[in-house]
Amino acid sequence: MSGRHTGEQHAHTVEGTDPGLYVEVHDPAPGKDAALRPILLIHGFSSSTKLNWGDTGWISALQNAGRRVIAADLPGHGRSGSPEDLDSYSPSRIRADLLQIAFDAGARPLRDGDPSSGLDIIGYSLGSRLAWEFGATQPELVHRLVLGGPNTQDPLAQFDLVAAQRHLADGTPIADASTAGLLKMAQLLPSNDLFALLTLVEAIKGEPYDPAEAVPHMPILLVAGDQDERAETLPDLAAIATKAGTIVEQVLVPGRTHTNTVTSRVFKDAAIEFLAA
Repeated sequence: MSGRHTGEQHAHTVEGTDPGLYVEVHDPAPGKDAALRPILLIHGFSSSTKLNWGDTGWISALQNAGRRVIAADLPGHGRSGSPEDLDSYSPSRIRADLLQIAFDAGARPLRDGDPSSGLDIIGYSLGSRLAWEFGATQPELVHRLVLGGPNTQDPLAQFDLVAAQRHLADGTPIADASTAGLLKMAQLLPSNDLFALLTLVEAIKGEPYDPAEAVPHMPILLVAGDQDERAETLPDLAAIATKAGTIVEQVLVPGRTHTNTVTSRVFKDAAIEFLAA
């Protein structure tokens, strides 16, 4: 695993293998109080730290709010490597790698009365699924969750792998609109390893997402554009969490779709305010 830690390169292995994940750690802006817990950012499918969080102004906004930011490109995305083994792409393995990354970057378990302890997480799209499961399995570490573009189901679970592979091999048209759209989105980014992304889809199919199976108990902010079809599931996801005793807030961003909600100042401001508690 390689990456950047306040300008320094570091390398190590996780669980005996090296997934080659690219990591960035950004300190708070100069003059800001550095005694606040760090924030882990988890990007979406076929995106990257740069596209999801850097180019959209999230990293600088969080730094200006006095927060230390930890981010990694998922396997096969951005500047991360593309492992050959299927296990490196499984959601559970990715969460284990992110946990190691967070600890390497200085995150430590929550302690009462210590605002620098624990970890806040912001996830978008696929990142929101990973963040939900991360929070559910790491209650001693995670303080609050912000989930952008979430869903009660993982859209990648319905992805038609065979049709996508045929299309890449010989151009055979893809009948399923969702599969065709996701593959087209992935093809727009030259840095993406398409076959690695298909391996990620295969691994996700092997670990179905059921938010009711393990519910995070820390406060959660759910955010979606009001033009995002996934916004229809926000009340259902909130109900699952509320039933488990979790405090949930919801924000709908006017005029935004699943693609451009992440660029919204409304989203950034809501997340920064929510995580300041």
